[in-house]
Amino acid sequence: MRKVLIAIITLSSMFFVACKEEQQKPKVIYDEAGAKGQVKKIDSTEIKVADLPVHMEGTKYLIHPIGDIRVYDDSNRSYGSSRTNGVSYAISNYNRFEITGYFENLKFQHVDSTALRPLTDKKIQIQTATYLNTLTARYKKNVLLYTLVDADTNQDGKVDVNDIKSLYISDASGREFKKLSQDSQELIDWNLIEAQGRIYFRTIEDINKNGAFDKNDKVHYHYVDLLKDNWEPVTYEPVN
Repeated sequence: MRKVLIAIITLSSMFFVACKEEQQKPKVIYDEAGAKGQVKKIDSTEIKVADLPVHMEGTKYLIHPIGDIRVYDDSNRSYGSSRTNGVSYAISNYNRFEITGYFENLKFQHVDSTALRPLTDKKIQIQTATYLNTLTARYKKNVLLYTLVDADTNQDGKVDVNDIKSLYISDASGREFKKLSQDSQELIDWNLIEAQGRIYFRTIEDINKNGAFDKNDKVHYHYVDLLKDNWEPVTYEPVN
């Protein structure tokens, strides 16, 4: 009985250590090139598809989310309800002024045209695309904000939710697409202040280079004046 008890304790300890190692998987791996890694080529049998277009009220453009279909078993869930033979053909969700999901590009189409133009030619994973409709109503400014991943920062060969999340901006046509947050800084959150026509956002920097974002790292504060033509982030220090 004593030997059995010792064996159980040993196995439990091994399981605990394995779980702890899995939880501590770094979000950033540094090398000589820095934190912003290049995406490695990996074999894939996924097929690219486009969701049906959406039109955000107040704009003159249709938006087509582009991504890869994935195969699911019956125990898994997927975006949307477009499923055939265990394959989900929906890659995003649409909630009036926001598209959410995990997709690799957006294509924009003017309502009076058949031409489609991609948002970017870079390898990215878009998680949200938000139309600032209240900004349009007040200032006649058409702006889209994106939270996305633009680099394989943990060097696992994929650009996905396990990498650093960034903040991007464009106009409603997908043009003027640019990055607002800095490389190697994880986006925490953002907020629109309509009275000023500004967005405020916070990022966190891994200043101790341990590959994780924790209490020992530095939080940065920024705002962008959306009423100006050049959307340049300005740093401010509310804590000091």
